[in-house]
Parts: sequence; C-alpha cells; structure tokens
Amino acid sequence: MKITAQEEYGLRILIRIGSCKDRDGMSIPQLSETEQLSQHYIAKLTRLLRMSNLIRSTPGNKGGYVLAKPANEIVIKQVLEALGTPLDKEFTDENGAVMRFCTNSVDCSSRSLWQMIQMTVNNLLERITLHDLVSENEASKTIFDALIPEFLEKK
Repeated sequence: MKITAQEEYGLRILIRIGSCKDRDGMSIPQLSETEQLSQHYIAKLTRLLRMSNLIRSTPGNKGGYVLAKPANEIVIKQVLEALGTPLDKEFTDENGAVMRFCTNSVDCSSRSLWQMIQMTVNNLLERITLHDLVSENEASKTIFDALIPEFLEKK
C-alpha cells in the first residue's frame, strides 16, 4: 500500500474542512495558509474532492468549501480512492482482476501475505469515517479504542 502526497494532503484538507465551524466553510487561501501548500495545489485537491461529491462550494464573496454530506457518511477509503488509485491496485491486473500467482512461481506465499495485509487495511479504512477523525481528541481516542479490539476480533 502506498499513500501518495496527493492522498495525504487531500485527506488533511478534508479534515480541515470537516473541522471548520464557519457555515461558509474554508476558502482556498485559508486552506493554503493553514496547510502551507500553494493555492494552485489546494485548488487541484479541492476539485478532486468536489468531483467526488465529498465537498461543495458555498456561494458569495466569503464563500469556501463545506462537506457535501455529514462527516459520519464520508468513509476514509472512499476519500483516498477519490484522491488517487484504489489502494488494492497493486494486487490486480490492468482489468481489475485479482492476481493469483506470482510471476516467479506458481504458488507464491509472499503474495498471499501482501494480499492479506491489503485486505486488512482496506477493511479498516472502510470502517473509519471523517467524523472519527474530526472529533475532539478525547472522542477520537474513545472511537479508535473501541474500533481496534472490535476489528481484531473479526479475524
């Protein structure tokens, strides 16, 4: 699994927007200042998030970006896919079919290991929402403390 800079910064921007209390949201200049990224790059990332219906723009001179739906409906795996390629792309061929064999041998146990790790990460990312990340520190800690044991039990 590889997380690109675009996915990392895009998620950070979405967390900033989700944490914003202003009903007009956050503008590109505000996001640029808080994240120390160029306005051009912020515009690119907000465009991807907007095209994926994760954020929407607010009209007017003081307009900015707000969440397009409640934070508890925004799943982190969807966010990362909107900002880049599907996380399990490394284990599929160009048609999206899961690769079953290594190129070096008929039965490659290391490929199975990587597939299991990827499946575990995907499962976890499907269960974490933006709400979990924008909650107050204590609330986030409680959410994640509950999520980890529950996730580990699902072996």
